[in-house]
Amino acid sequence: MKVRIVDYGLGNLRSVTRGLEKAGATVEVTDEPAEIETADALVLPGVGAFEEGMEGASELRGALVDAAEDTPLLGVCLGMQMVMTESEETEDDDAVEGLGLVEGRVVRFPKTVGKVPHMGWNTLSVERDHPVVEGVDGEYFYFVHSFYADADEPTVAATEYGHTAEEVVSFSSVVANERGNVVGTQFHPEKSGDAGLRLLSNFVEFASEY
Repeated sequence: MKVRIVDYGLGNLRSVTRGLEKAGATVEVTDEPAEIETADALVLPGVGAFEEGMEGASELRGALVDAAEDTPLLGVCLGMQMVMTESEETEDDDAVEGLGLVEGRVVRFPKTVGKVPHMGWNTLSVERDHPVVEGVDGEYFYFVHSFYADADEPTVAATEYGHTAEEVVSFSSVVANERGNVVGTQFHPEKSGDAGLRLLSNFVEFASEY
């Protein structure tokens, strides 16, 4: 299975490449719209700020939206947030528009959850079936983020944060669109050991059968 990783300037390309290769995929990295539109499967990685990510991907936006009509796409960390409708991670009062592939808003953790960013290992609670989360309910994954996706029906798995603080927030840690081909993980599966490898292998298998 050939998977193309989208390079828009903020992705942790090397670790994602290694993770997908361990999961059995043949990997190419691309920043070409034509290669994105013709890919068998796509991964949109990312580390950093939402607004900067959307600016970096601005010339690829049309290709990503077109590809998402019928191509399996996995967004990782910032990449997951970018597939959402919009984000409040901005320096002014206006929300930043996302790719709009999955319905939901990216919001900031309240101070009442304690330490922000949420950094370290936490568990998934699978809330609806999807091939990508098969066999990972209750498993630990590695998170690093200050913002999270507030989604309803798109939520595939949820995670709670803030157990030692004033408030516990349950957020969407895995999302998918209605067709199921666009999936996002707030955590880094490529840094999450055996459970992360299982999820990446699930995605590769799902993409090959899609």
